[in-house]
Amino acid sequence: MLVSKENITEYLPQRPPFVMIDNLIAVNKGKVKSRYKIPCENPMIKNGCLQESGLIENIAQTAAAGSGYESASNNKPVNTGFIGSVKNLKTYKLPKPGNILDTETETISRIMNAHIIRGKVESSGITLLECEMNIFIQEK
Repeated sequence: MLVSKENITEYLPQRPPFVMIDNLIAVNKGKVKSRYKIPCENPMIKNGCLQESGLIENIAQTAAAGSGYESASNNKPVNTGFIGSVKNLKTYKLPKPGNILDTETETISRIMNAHIIRGKVESSGITLLECEMNIFIQEK
């Protein structure tokens, strides 16, 4: 594990209760892995499940934490990113509080401050959601 729950906000602009990852597991050549145990008090839980918007935010924060980690490792400021679009969204199942999410993102391309990523969220080896995102980085 690269970054624990206690330090994850050093790499994210979000603050509780909207932090959707606990641990940064790996960052390697455009691929990022994170883990998140869904708390009962997550504000994106409705009808007993974390909603699709929470899973999308989990993917975005995984990519952001990876980018922030790389920046900090190179003694650069951690930049803020914004979701520009989500496409090819496939939702298979919504998780419940207490479930552990394992999320992976991969950078497909970077053009100036636009990053195109592919993300996938799993729980207990079952794919819950996958998509592509355009993320725009606001450099400091």
